[in-house]
Amino acid sequence: MKKLFAIVLLCCASTVTFAQSAAPQGVNPQRMQRMEQQLQTRFANANTTHDGKLTRDQAAAGMPRVAQHFDEIDTQKAGYVTLPQIEAFMQQRAAAH
Repeated sequence: MKKLFAIVLLCCASTVTFAQSAAPQGVNPQRMQRMEQQLQTRFANANTTHDGKLTRDQAAAGMPRVAQHFDEIDTQKAGYVTLPQIEAFMQQRAAAH
């Protein structure tokens, strides 16, 4: 579980600069960038309405880990989450561990 979370966390770097500064020692910055792109692709594929907002149902269908933590990510209780919210949640969780 910790290993899976670590992999998902690596996906949430929002910029290459952030990825380079936040990457654990020994993690290749190009790998971080690929993982970020992977997260963006998964979000885009799950966001079937293409509005930049992932509903609980969309998350359940395309990003089950996001669905699992949906209420924690949706801090504004808007009924949807955005990619920046997911990234912020992941960064927050990483800082706590």
